[in-house]
Amino acid sequence: MRFSSSQELDKQHHYHLLPDSDLQNDRTGRKWQKEVTKSETPKNKSQPDVSGRRRGRFNKYALAGAILASTNSILLGYDIGVMSGAALYIRDNLKINSTQVEILVGSLNVCSLIGSLASGKTSDCIGRRYTIVLAAATFLIGAILMGLAPSFSFLMAGRVVAGIGVGYSIMIGPVYSAEISPAMTRGFLSSLPEVFINVGILLGYISNYALSSLPEHINWRLMLGLAALPAFAVALGVTVMPESPRWLVMKGRFVEAKRVLIKTSDSEEEADMRLAEMAKAAATLEQEPSSRSWHGQGVWKELLLRPSRPIRRILIAAIGVNFFMQASGNDAVIYYSPEVFKDAGIHGRKQQVGVTVIMGIAKTCFVFISALFLDHFGRRPLLLLGSTGMAISLAGLGLGSEYLRQCYEKPAWAIALCIVAVCADVSFFSIGLGPITWVYSSEIFPMRLRAQGSSLAISVNRVVSGIVSMTFLSISEKITFGGMFFALSGIMAVGTVFFYFFLPETKGKSLEEIEILFEDKPPDGNNKGLAS
Repeated sequence: MRFSSSQELDKQHHYHLLPDSDLQNDRTGRKWQKEVTKSETPKNKSQPDVSGRRRGRFNKYALAGAILASTNSILLGYDIGVMSGAALYIRDNLKINSTQVEILVGSLNVCSLIGSLASGKTSDCIGRRYTIVLAAATFLIGAILMGLAPSFSFLMAGRVVAGIGVGYSIMIGPVYSAEISPAMTRGFLSSLPEVFINVGILLGYISNYALSSLPEHINWRLMLGLAALPAFAVALGVTVMPESPRWLVMKGRFVEAKRVLIKTSDSEEEADMRLAEMAKAAATLEQEPSSRSWHGQGVWKELLLRPSRPIRRILIAAIGVNFFMQASGNDAVIYYSPEVFKDAGIHGRKQQVGVTVIMGIAKTCFVFISALFLDHFGRRPLLLLGSTGMAISLAGLGLGSEYLRQCYEKPAWAIALCIVAVCADVSFFSIGLGPITWVYSSEIFPMRLRAQGSSLAISVNRVVSGIVSMTFLSISEKITFGGMFFALSGIMAVGTVFFYFFLPETKGKSLEEIEILFEDKPPDGNNKGLAS
């Protein structure tokens, strides 16, 4: 494949292959050189730092785009939060049993598998921006169906549609944010989806508390139907977003890509440098980059049938972090927190829902703190801190639950221990696995594999989430809540070991540089934490 010397970026900038004599030291056999006009800075004039690697301040345009893309995640968070309370009233109003409640709660996660699997190919075909609009529109339809549901089967139909929308949104939001972000602020911007998920969870808790006093045949319908309002707002707001510059480069639309990069970079020189890196990464595509016919074909074969050693390591890291995110049981703890608090001795529904609001506030505060420090401390330290804290918190929750189960009198200190342990568990999740899973999944895949590779990893996320959500109550009835929490604590201990050995640090590196970390001999010892 070649970039033609006539491929014009604008009136002054062109990209050319270097002469053959200069290619011998390049590992891919290709290098890119920027040709500048005489009107640019003379050679003897000092050049400004255009790398963008030393700047920590936020580019307003990139921040606005990431926020708009991430607001889709409010819909998933709201559903997680609101179902914890709505399920109580749905059970009474529709006369359903525990198994049906588990199916109702877990069905959204299982059906989101459809959306997450399809989202990679869809975003490669129609672009990241329109995929975000599609996700919001699908969830909007699902929310309306759930709000108007006259029966359990109708409610399940709404959950299926909403689940597909969730699958689209949780893949495309982090990918879009990562692709539009400068390297030094990518951690924060790519973790915004998790921030908005937690905002949505908190809004769901508040909705539960505010509407719980209404008649039970009305309150849960309002709780679920209100999700249509943010979905409608997101669908409108996303239409003003720019397209991902990396997707534009893969489509050969360099002029449009540069316009976006100029707005999301601190200088035109930095935009040129970022565009050169993207153009070089796009050189691995089989088709002409100027061709608009590439729609992500051949990616699944490269990922699953003939993966290279670096790609295999990337897959292990991405799938592993997504597996442990949901195997931690965080979603199930949130969905069934009223049941957990009831088992701990808090019997009033208003009180149960009120405690979940406190839990939501703690979760939201810590995820925002983590997002702010991701680009300062890095991914690995916060991930290891979070997973270790979760293992300890879940062990404490199991201890408190077992003590309360065996006591006829419910001592206040044991109830307080359970409440503190639950809040600590979700807070440590928000420090580590919550935001970093989305950041890591969206940044470690090469450009040509990013959308569909992320969709594969997030599909594993959705499958595990659905299994845990649909079996949490049943397993807890067999081995008690205490036994369940001890098991989850053990899973997180294993997860901490996995993160230590298989996930290298990616802080401050461009997306085009990260692939090198997974090669056999990464430069400068950057393979710390990566097992051979």
